[in-house]
Amino acid sequence: MVTMANPTLNIRVADECFEDYILNCEFTFTVTGYAQVQIGTPVAQWRIDPVEPYLKNYGIDSEEFCHYRDAADGTVLVAWLDEDPVGHIVISKHWNGFAHIDELAVDTVARRNGVARKLLDVAQFWSQKHNLPGIMLETQNNNLAACKLYESYGFVVGGVDHLRYRAIDPATREAAIFWYLVF
Repeated sequence: MVTMANPTLNIRVADECFEDYILNCEFTFTVTGYAQVQIGTPVAQWRIDPVEPYLKNYGIDSEEFCHYRDAADGTVLVAWLDEDPVGHIVISKHWNGFAHIDELAVDTVARRNGVARKLLDVAQFWSQKHNLPGIMLETQNNNLAACKLYESYGFVVGGVDHLRYRAIDPATREAAIFWYLVF
């Protein structure tokens, strides 16, 4: 666990250590319920259908985004607390002209230290540097901490897809939430 008194947080382009970082970090989160998303209503006011808490892990694949590192229309950035890699963001130019956050993850030991917010700051800088009108991303209605983060950062819900994950699990209650930050 990261317990330094005043750790230094910096963001760097992913290097050859990215795979080791992915293998040695824990990205799970606890699901306590499924939100009934109401577009235009604050997350705190969404109805939550509680469930028996369980750990969710999306299984991050370090190979999936390796071609983004040196691409003109995308990048992979890693957050470091002193000498420890603790989070990453994958961002690219989406077909609709927005920047797209393909993945944002923070190691469980480093959460609540501003890492995700700093990664979003860098994503915003990257997007503006590429003259894009904003950022979009997707999360799910069972990842309430992520929903609260995006809302507090200024993102708004642009849509919800209740069928996106049905091919994976026909009985799922998981829905995709599409968030937008327009500059």
